[in-house]
Amino acid sequence: MARKKIIAGNWKMNMTPSQAVELINTLKPLVKNDDVDVVFCVPAIDIIPAVEAVKDTNIHIGAENMYFEEKGAFTGEISPEMLVDAGVKYVIIGHSERREYFAETDETVNKKVLKAFEHNLTPIVCCGETLTQREQGVTIDFIRQQIKVAFLNVSAEQAAQAVIAYEPIWAIGTGKVATTQQAQEVCKAIRDCIGEIYDEATAAAIRIQYGGSVSASSAPELFAQADIDGGLVGGASLKADFGQIVNYDK
Repeated sequence: MARKKIIAGNWKMNMTPSQAVELINTLKPLVKNDDVDVVFCVPAIDIIPAVEAVKDTNIHIGAENMYFEEKGAFTGEISPEMLVDAGVKYVIIGHSERREYFAETDETVNKKVLKAFEHNLTPIVCCGETLTQREQGVTIDFIRQQIKVAFLNVSAEQAAQAVIAYEPIWAIGTGKVATTQQAQEVCKAIRDCIGEIYDEATAAAIRIQYGGSVSASSAPELFAQADIDGGLVGGASLKADFGQIVNYDK
């Protein structure tokens, strides 16, 4: 069975609640495509108005992060139960910006992945290498390590439902895009790694996105690759262009 494409926007720290609703209303008619799972991952303060704004559409709302405890003295954090109650279906975990600026590690990513599954949230698990790592030829080794730790103690059944987003750090927000060949090579290596951890059926089921300066012009070729099942889109998800990315095959 063919994997359904999943195209998610990562809004990052953009859009006030009122701006979020306005943007969603603009994008709603542009992102209609029943062949693709469309997700807007929005700042925490935008989640509730965003969920309301996407009612009766094909759009799902995701969160950009969550904590790995149920509740407690964790000032400023948001629990999985809060996300579920607000109507969230997906959560980005371990984005390179979270790792770089907020000291997230492979181990905390793993804790969050496990907690997301406990609450039937679909994790979008991020991985990716720096420019130095790519130039030193350790990209695949590094990403395999990120994946192996992220999926520690995750069952095959859970893993099959997960989404992995490969984002070369050197291509995020820089305008540089990995070549289609580079993106496919790493996404295939990720799928092979999942196959080693679990089995071929799990590897065949898991969806792997490419992220890093995805645009309306680069999307069709990227998404046509055998192991690329969609994209995690940054800047372009805040513009009308996102509709063209979602409808890349039209």
